[in-house]
Amino acid sequence: MKIRLFTLPNMLTMANLLAGAGAVVATLQYHDYQLALWLIVASAVFDFFDGMVARLLNQISPLGVQLDSLADDISFGLVPAVVMFDLVRSTESAFGLGAEVIEPLSYIALIVAAFSALRLGKFNIDTTQTSEFEGLPTPANALMLLSLAVLQESGHLALGAEWLLVIAVVASLLLVSPIRMFSLKFKGFGIKGNELRYAFILLSLALIFIVPTYSILAIIVLYIATSTLRWLITRTQKAE
Repeated sequence: MKIRLFTLPNMLTMANLLAGAGAVVATLQYHDYQLALWLIVASAVFDFFDGMVARLLNQISPLGVQLDSLADDISFGLVPAVVMFDLVRSTESAFGLGAEVIEPLSYIALIVAAFSALRLGKFNIDTTQTSEFEGLPTPANALMLLSLAVLQESGHLALGAEWLLVIAVVASLLLVSPIRMFSLKFKGFGIKGNELRYAFILLSLALIFIVPTYSILAIIVLYIATSTLRWLITRTQKAE
């Protein structure tokens, strides 16, 4: 079987991975969470377009599928894990614990990378996630945690190191949770069948204008809350 390595979709996927690698350097060497966030935004853009280009050029391949997951685990798994690890180590304890306790505890944040790998591996073999997701998508999780880090570093949030670790653990569990989260893939442009998507976009735009500083974090929390409420209502209806 002839394998084409350097197709345009594969190059876009590798650009995703390289942006993620740059975000790791920005975090560990420069402690620049703002730069890391922008690099992950770039990764998300590359991740969006690689699949679109592959379909348009009819270049979908098994290599592309595997490469996409590998790149995503770097950009949307390792990066948020490293950011939370670095942030915890530079944050004071909420309960007066010393650095000799907080620094070993900071390694707990690295489970974000492990659970992201589980999430991506499950997605690759789960045929039920074509029109919606099971668990929080890794790009959304990465953007949530990096935006939280930027807010914490800039003084817009003041969470203790222990609370940051709790958030990292909860985010990891959300990645592999059974909660069905809606996709933003539209079924045409009509209102019918897209009511939730249009409502979410409108609310997101409102948040950008109302709380611009907190907008990324607020939008993703809104996405999680809306998806969870929708999932609970659906489960209740099925049970009845």
